[in-house]
Amino acid sequence: MDFELIASTFPRMLAVLDKTLILAASSLAIGFFLAIGLAVASLSRFAVARSLVAGYVYVFRSTPLLVQLFLIYYGSGQFRHAFEAVGLWALFKDAWFCAIFALTLNTAAYSCMIIRGGLQSVPWGQVEAARAVGMSSVLAFRRIVFPIAIRQALPAYSNEMILMVKATSLASTITIIEMTGTAKNIISATYRPVEVFLVAGAFYLTINFLITRAVQALEIWLNPHQRRRSNRRTRVAVPR
Repeated sequence: MDFELIASTFPRMLAVLDKTLILAASSLAIGFFLAIGLAVASLSRFAVARSLVAGYVYVFRSTPLLVQLFLIYYGSGQFRHAFEAVGLWALFKDAWFCAIFALTLNTAAYSCMIIRGGLQSVPWGQVEAARAVGMSSVLAFRRIVFPIAIRQALPAYSNEMILMVKATSLASTITIIEMTGTAKNIISATYRPVEVFLVAGAFYLTINFLITRAVQALEIWLNPHQRRRSNRRTRVAVPR
C-alpha cells in the first residue's frame, strides 16, 4: 500500500469535489421539480397526460443511464443543424449541460414514481377535510396533500439522492473531470488503482453519509411525533 500516493491523491480529489457536488445538486434540484409535475400529471384525469408520463418513465427507467448520457452527448451532434436553427447547439455541445440534462431526466423519472407513491398515500379524509373548510384544489395540494406526500416519500427519495451522487461518476465518460475522472488520470500515470480508488470511494462514502444524516434530521423535523419519541429516549438515557 502506497501511503504517499494516498496522501498526494487526497488534495487532488478535494480540488474537484465541487464539480461532483454541482452535478449532483443541479440534477437533483431540477429533477425534483420536474418530478412533481410528472407525478401530478400521472394522477390526472387526462389519459393523454398519463400515457405520456408513463412512456417517459418507462424509457428512462428501462435503459442504462450511461446509454442515455451517450445518446444526449454524442447523439446530439447528428441533429446539429436543427439545434443551431433554434439556438440550442451552444448548450448541447457543452459536456456539462449534457451531463446535467441526462442526470436530470433520469432522476426525474425515478423521483416521479416516488412522489406519485407519496401522493397516493395521502389519506382521502385529509383531502375531504380541506375541501370541507373551503380550500381550493391548489391550496389543498400546497398545504395538505404535498406536505404529507413528501413526508411519506422522503425515505425512498433519500435513496435516489444517494444513487445520483454515485451516478455523477459517469460524467467522466464525456470528458468531465470530476472525482472519478481525476482518479482515472492519476491511475493512468501511477498504475496504482487500489490506492486511488480507495481515496475516491472515501469521498463518495463521506458525501452519502452526510446526505443520510441530513435526510434523517429532516425526516424527524417533519414528523413531530418522531421528535417527541426522540426526546423521550434522550430523557430515559440520561442517568439519574
